[in-house]
Amino acid sequence: MSHPAGGRGAGAAVNPVPNPQFEAAHAVLRAEIRLERLAGVSAALMRDGVLIDSFCAGLADREAGTPLRSDSIHRAFSNTKLFTSVLVLMLHDEGRFGLDDPVAEYLPELGALRVLRPGATRLDDTEALARPVTIRHLLTHQAGFSHGVFAPGTPLHEAYHASGARSPHTSLAELMPLLAGLPLQFQPGEGWDYALGCDVLARLAERLCGQAFGDLLQQRLFGPLGLRDTGFVLRPEQVPRLAALYAGDPAHVLASGLRRLHDTPWPQAYLQPVARQSGAGGLFSTQADMLALLQALLPAHPAALLRPATLAALYTDQLPPGRCVRFANQGAIAALGFGLAGAVSRTASPLVPAAAVGELQWGGLAGTHWFIHPGRRLLGVLMTQRMMGFWNPFWFLYRQRVYEALG
Repeated sequence: MSHPAGGRGAGAAVNPVPNPQFEAAHAVLRAEIRLERLAGVSAALMRDGVLIDSFCAGLADREAGTPLRSDSIHRAFSNTKLFTSVLVLMLHDEGRFGLDDPVAEYLPELGALRVLRPGATRLDDTEALARPVTIRHLLTHQAGFSHGVFAPGTPLHEAYHASGARSPHTSLAELMPLLAGLPLQFQPGEGWDYALGCDVLARLAERLCGQAFGDLLQQRLFGPLGLRDTGFVLRPEQVPRLAALYAGDPAHVLASGLRRLHDTPWPQAYLQPVARQSGAGGLFSTQADMLALLQALLPAHPAALLRPATLAALYTDQLPPGRCVRFANQGAIAALGFGLAGAVSRTASPLVPAAAVGELQWGGLAGTHWFIHPGRRLLGVLMTQRMMGFWNPFWFLYRQRVYEALG
């Protein structure tokens, strides 16, 4: 099966025909539905601008019996970070800043940040910055900010919530002084931790361009790429296509059973505007829209969004030797470095097939994933709606089967 890629039509068929070559990968996803670990899931693969697989199974809404379609709309969560990073890199290509410029040159409210001392147990046990936070630090999660998601119970995690830094009712402009009043976890450039740095980047874009972040995304990305199903607030006609969100047993990731979540990430999310147009996790999107963005990031694409040198940097591991992706609840993942918009697969490991070395990949908390392998001219998107579905075991096994099928 192959289909030419043509604008946002790529992968948009609502009744896709799976490619038998990837049956083992499809079987992984069917099993997750059968075991009631996913309600529904869709996936698509493209190589050399051609759709080589499109798979969709299960339900968008279990309670209503609504089938999942490849044009179902999904809460993107951290897939939003890819859009933010690309927009900021486009502004870089226009000469508006250098990647190693201190962000405080453009957002002076961040000029007096403090840093927790090593081993500190109190938020007031801080020291001065050894060096400024740069835009590269923000893109690569080496700035020292936190996310307020992955380390519950720690003083900084609790402070992010108590201060309003995590609230959707705090605008990007209001967020900056809140972040300035909270310490960094480590000196900029001396560690890695997944963080709200993409919200700082979104505010940087607003300050540089004098426009709201959502308007910039529409003008620079959504409009030119024809992304009609990506945004912060659903149009009325889009609402029926929003897939329901489910959760499993948080203590047993492989346990069967799902429960529906009604007010996640907040009541009326995506139905009513809120103050925060978050660059870290505020968008919804679809399979086709994600494919269109990824295609425009392939180095050989005739209308690539970024200059060749910037695209090369996008795929290049920006972390020094000895540093890698790590989460408080997972520990260090030595096989994964980080580029300018996602994890870079460094070496083969139980999580990284040998054929995947060199790919750029990331996803969102509700189980939306994307990857691009520039050397193999391959990209893929997987869309589901299960909380804590990011890097869930099904994703790694599905991806392994994809690479095995490709040889």
